[in-house]
Amino acid sequence: MRTETKNYFCGATKHQGYYAYPDGPNEPRPVVIVAHAWFGQDNFARQKAEELAKLGYVGFAADIYGEGIQAKNPEDAQKMMLPLFFDRQLLQERMIAAFKEVDQNPLVDSKKVGVIGFCFGGLAAIELFRSGTPIQGACSFHAILGNSMGDHEAKTFPIAKNIKGSLLILHGYEDPSVSDEDVIRIQKDLSNATVDWQMNTYGQTVHAFMNPEANDHENGRVYNAETSRKAWRSMQNFFQDTFTKD
Repeated sequence: MRTETKNYFCGATKHQGYYAYPDGPNEPRPVVIVAHAWFGQDNFARQKAEELAKLGYVGFAADIYGEGIQAKNPEDAQKMMLPLFFDRQLLQERMIAAFKEVDQNPLVDSKKVGVIGFCFGGLAAIELFRSGTPIQGACSFHAILGNSMGDHEAKTFPIAKNIKGSLLILHGYEDPSVSDEDVIRIQKDLSNATVDWQMNTYGQTVHAFMNPEANDHENGRVYNAETSRKAWRSMQNFFQDTFTKD
């Protein structure tokens, strides 16, 4: 495996992406963008890019915040995440910039682009899908699915028309970050937009179930090894199917 750090831009903001390339000949391959959780592009996001490379894809860990910024604690993470949570146009622009970066990479098959994301990154992956950017598949893990925090509502936009790609949402039934109303709303929105979507809901599972370092029982952020294994396998099956469609 070969890895590479690559700068790219969204407007005047510099972002530091992280590529992981699979072993084998230097030829165009499908790519999967990794959207990080609320702490920024960290070791977890980069490791997921490397795991994707082991599956034969080009993995690209995006840098949504810019400048490679990482939070030191949950309070900092919240401050960095909230402006993008509330301004969905800006969040989409940041994700589209990551798409444009991989799209122009000669080692990427630009007709086979996918995205995954975790927590806040799951929301970012869904927003890239909603934007109508020509990706083939988006998969979210324990995504934030709501549009409000406290008394404040995010500025959202309708789902783009004529989306050809597919969406897979992997969700913990007991995730305290997502209400039943959030689940029903996004399901209705996706159905009304006539897009190809599916949602897997895992019992006995809370938020952050993919992250081995998550052990915050008080706030419902806990790693679940069995759900993590099942969800990662579901993602693999999803992209195997998605990237082989005509």
